[in-house]
Amino acid sequence: MEDASDSGFEVVTSEGSGAEQSPAFSQEKAPVSTSPEITSPVNNENYCTLSEIRNSEREEQTSQNSVLTENTANGTETASMIEDNETLRKTDETVQSENLLCFPREVIQQDYHMPDVITVRVQTDSDSFQEVVVKIERRTYNKPFLGGFRNMSTGVEFHNAGSQTKPKRRPDKGIQLFCKETQTVVEKNKQQQTRNTTSTQMTKIGLYVSNMTDKLITPGKYFTAEEYHKRRLEAVIVLQKYFRRWHAINVAQNLMEQKRLRLAREAQEELQKKREKEEKLRREYEKKLNPKTKEDFELLYHDLELWMQEETARINRTLSGAERKAALCALLEEETELIACIGMHKLNANVENQQKAILQLLGKCAQPRRWKAFDGKITEMDTQNTLRGKELLEIYRSISTKDIPKDERTSVLLTLKCTVKEHECKLTQEIVSLIDREIDLMSREVKECNLEGLRKRICTLFLQYIKIPECNPEVAGFLKVPQNPLKLYKNVYFCHSCENYLPSTEFPIPANSRTIGRCRSCYQLDNEARKREAYFKYRLILENLRKSEVDYQDDTKIVFLVQLPDMQYLIENIWNSQSALSACSDLYELVMIRWDKQHEWSPWNTILLTKEEADAHLKLCNLQKAYEAPFIYKIKQKHIWAQNYFAQFPAMSSFLHRSNNQANANSCKKQFFEVKEVN
Repeated sequence: MEDASDSGFEVVTSEGSGAEQSPAFSQEKAPVSTSPEITSPVNNENYCTLSEIRNSEREEQTSQNSVLTENTANGTETASMIEDNETLRKTDETVQSENLLCFPREVIQQDYHMPDVITVRVQTDSDSFQEVVVKIERRTYNKPFLGGFRNMSTGVEFHNAGSQTKPKRRPDKGIQLFCKETQTVVEKNKQQQTRNTTSTQMTKIGLYVSNMTDKLITPGKYFTAEEYHKRRLEAVIVLQKYFRRWHAINVAQNLMEQKRLRLAREAQEELQKKREKEEKLRREYEKKLNPKTKEDFELLYHDLELWMQEETARINRTLSGAERKAALCALLEEETELIACIGMHKLNANVENQQKAILQLLGKCAQPRRWKAFDGKITEMDTQNTLRGKELLEIYRSISTKDIPKDERTSVLLTLKCTVKEHECKLTQEIVSLIDREIDLMSREVKECNLEGLRKRICTLFLQYIKIPECNPEVAGFLKVPQNPLKLYKNVYFCHSCENYLPSTEFPIPANSRTIGRCRSCYQLDNEARKREAYFKYRLILENLRKSEVDYQDDTKIVFLVQLPDMQYLIENIWNSQSALSACSDLYELVMIRWDKQHEWSPWNTILLTKEEADAHLKLCNLQKAYEAPFIYKIKQKHIWAQNYFAQFPAMSSFLHRSNNQANANSCKKQFFEVKEVN
C-alpha cells in the first residue's frame, strides 16, 4: 500500500479494456475503477482528432491529480454525504459515461493505458475532502464472453456483468469430482497364439532343453455321456434328500410350535372360563347373601323351594307315622322363619331401592339435553328446566344427608325455604312451617333422634313439591301418572287379582295368552307363595338372544313376542336344558341361536348350544355337509315339537304360516335348480 499526503486507506481496482472496465470488489477492500476525464468539446456527429487525444494523454500524465480532482468534483455535485466506496463508484461511472460521449470506443481501447496508481479526492463531509490512493491491478486471465449487446449507431460492445468480474471459485469439498482416469479409455495390447501348427523344440544332439517345468499327464478312465448324466442325477438326488430333510424339520418345528401355542391358548381359555364361572358363582352367592333386586329374591325363594323338596323327600323316606308328622311340622315352622327373614330383607331392600329410585328420577330431571352430531361427537346443552332440576337435586341431597353440623343444616333449611316460597300453595306453606319448627327446635338444643321424624316429613313433602310439573317442569315426562286425565282411559287395564287399574306395561302377556291376566306384582307374589321358580338364567338367555337378533338387522319380530315362561318351556321341555351337541347343562354357558342363519329366529328355527359351539355353528355355510343325517333328523324333530306347541298361540300362527310358505317356496326353487342341472 502506498500512502498519500492526507490519505488513511488504499483502494485497489482491476483494469479492463473499453466497456469491460468495471470495479472488481473483494471481501475486505472496495476497489474502484476510474478513468481520466477529458474535457474536449465534442459535437454530435464528429469525434476528437488524434492530436487532441495525444494532448489529452500528455495532460493526463503531467496533471493527473488535477484531472482526478475535477472528476471527483463533478461526481460529488450529484451526491451528498455517502460512504467512500459509494463515492468512488459514482465517480467511476461519471468518468466512464463522459468518456463514452467524448471518444469512440475503438480509439480508447487502442491508445489509452490505465496507470498503475492514481489518486482520487473523496468528499467526506460538506466542506472536507480526503485523498485516496487507488492501485490498479492488471488482470491475469481472459474474461469469458457471457453475452452482451452492441450499439448499432456507435458500434460499441457492452458485455454482461458476469464478464467484468473474476468468476467465483467453488468451495473444495474434499472429493475429487473430475479425474483423468474416469474420462479416458484404457487400452491394453495382449499377444495371442494362433491356431497355426508349430513345431516343438526337443532335446537333441547339440541342444539341451530343461525339463524341470514339464508336467507328466496320464489319461484317466473314460466314461460315457450316460454315465456322466447318471452321476449328475445321483448328486441331484442327494441334494434333494438333504433339502427335503431340512424342509421336513422346519415343518415339524412349525407344527410343534403351533401345537404349543394352541395348547397354551386352550389352557388360558379354560382358566378364563373357570374364573368366569367362579365369578358368576360368587356374584350369585352375593346376591343370595345380600338380596336387593327382584331377581335376587327369586333366587332365594327358588333355593328355599329346592331345600323344602329335599327335606320333605328325606323325611318321607326315613320317617313314618307320628315322627313324620312332627318332622313336617318342624320343617314348616322353619320354612316360616326363613320366609319372615327373607321378608325383612325385602323391606330393607325396598327402602334402599326407593331412595335410589328417587335419586335416579331427580338425576334424569337434572341431566342436560344430549344429541349426536354428524361427526359422531356428543353435544350437551343445559336448559332452564335442567338447571332447575339440578338445583332441586342438590337441595334434596342436602336435606336428606344425616349427621351434619347445625349451622350447615340451618343454611340448607333457609335455602329450601327460599326455594319453595317461589310458588305459593298449601304444600309450600306446610313445608315452610315445618322448616321454622325444626330451626326453632335446633335452637333449643333438641336431640337429633327426636328430630328424625320431622326431617323425614320435610323430605317427603319436598319430594312431592319436586314432582309437581309447575315447580319442576322437567319431571313431567318421567311421571307414571299422566297429567292429562284423558290419557288415563288409554292403555289402562283392571287386574282381577289385586283389583287395581294399572297401565299396560304392568301386565306380562305370554304368547299363549288370549286375555289380560294378572299384573306383574300378583304374578310375583303367586310365584313366591307356590311355584318359587327363578327366571334369572332364562332372562339372561332371552336377553342375549334379542341382542344377537338385533345385530342381524333383518326386521325380526318373533323373538320379541316370546316371554320368560315361553323361553322356560322351550329350554326345559324341548331342549331338556342342555346343549344339543355336548349335552352341557350349565345354563350360564348356554345360548340360543338360529339353526339356519338365512331365516329369522323362531322356536322352529333355533338350537341350544354353548357359546363356543354357537360361534362355530354360525360360521358354517352348509348344514347338510357339516352335520350327519341322524343329528339333523333329531333337530328337525325338536323343531316340529316346538312348531306344534307355538301354533296354538294366536300371535304365532301368522308367522308360522309365513315361514311354511317360505320353506315351500325354497324347496320348490331347490327342486327346480336340481332338475335344471340334470337336464
